[in-house]
Amino acid sequence: MANKPHLNLISSGHVDHGKSTLIGRILYDSGAISEQDIRKLQDTAKELKRETFEFAFVMDQLKEERERGLTIDLMYKEFETNKYYFTIIDCPGHRDFIKNMITGASQADAAILVVSVKEGIQEQTKEHLYLERVLGITQLVVALNKMDAMNYDEAKYNGMKAEVTKLLQTLGYKPEKIPFVPVSGYKGDNVAKKSANMPWYKGPTLLEAFDQTFVSPEKPVDKPLRMPIQDVYSITGIGTVPVGRVESGVMKPGDKIIFEPSGVVGEVKSIEMHHKQLTKAEPGDNIGFNLKGVEAKQIKKGDVVSHVNTPPTVAKEFTAQIIVLQHPTVITKGYMPVFHISTSHVAGKITEIVKKIDPKTGAELQKNPDMLKSGDAAIIKVTPSHPVAIEKQADFPSMAKFAIRDMGKTVAAGICIDLVKAK
Repeated sequence: MANKPHLNLISSGHVDHGKSTLIGRILYDSGAISEQDIRKLQDTAKELKRETFEFAFVMDQLKEERERGLTIDLMYKEFETNKYYFTIIDCPGHRDFIKNMITGASQADAAILVVSVKEGIQEQTKEHLYLERVLGITQLVVALNKMDAMNYDEAKYNGMKAEVTKLLQTLGYKPEKIPFVPVSGYKGDNVAKKSANMPWYKGPTLLEAFDQTFVSPEKPVDKPLRMPIQDVYSITGIGTVPVGRVESGVMKPGDKIIFEPSGVVGEVKSIEMHHKQLTKAEPGDNIGFNLKGVEAKQIKKGDVVSHVNTPPTVAKEFTAQIIVLQHPTVITKGYMPVFHISTSHVAGKITEIVKKIDPKTGAELQKNPDMLKSGDAAIIKVTPSHPVAIEKQADFPSMAKFAIRDMGKTVAAGICIDLVKAK
């Protein structure tokens, strides 16, 4: 497994479009979960009178695992194709999803967009695509799901494909480079095996499409270590275990590390991924590590870990390029929404709207506009309510992305292009 290149894949799409079921099916058909696991899930599904949900429960099993304290890879499951070894990031549930989508999308190398042929494009379909676009996920495969509910009708598939193609074009994607696969996650059509129900479809299965489309990213191992903390556990008999994904650099047992903005220093005792001990962790690895000399309460989600000699950048102010996804009114100077940066959530005040720009070219359209509305792209200045760990796009692209949330919605997304250090 370790010899195959590794990719993080995020699943996106509207909440009722069969995402979890499709992922359960991918895991089952690729041999990542056993027959006996699925049988157990079928029994659970029957008891809960939700007979068709056994595959969806694959992801939801994690809730029990978490309560029992057995696992630390919460939203992650792994599977293999012929070419790659994938970690799939699935965030079931709408509210969770958008909150974690930011964390997830900033970690993902590629995305699978699930659109139900039955229900069509929904608000969330658009929201997820927007975010993926702004957060720089260009590798995409579209699964047109629930073909079984449409009697495997080719015309229905073509109609939906045309609609999604149009949406992709408006966002600046190149649909000709993106494979569309007609699937049924529930029945398993065209997921791992070619379907006899759709003889009209001559393209790859979903898993083949992953192999043909996705390219594994370069690992920034030569850069300083950066790892945003997603959770911190205090495990009896083991001690403090922070969890997260390495964005750049390499972590090894024995390393002296610092957490910012908390300012806490400690030593790495051991590193674990998918219940295996590692001698080193590299970019893309979702890990938990055991910490010497630090209590769980001293550090928190949103802290960023680095080696003591190359500490993470903490900013008291930053300049960013943003795109407004949706806002019920307008965004003006003085607006104070919540910024989701890596794994931290911090209130931030927009102190200046420097200029409005063309989202496709970056050319200046207007200096110091009074306001921004949905669809506008701009350069803004932000003062967070307290110093926050963030990096410039030029230095650490994955640590520069953020989303802006307000009133339960993602109103904008962006990247940090400059900053003023806090210390």
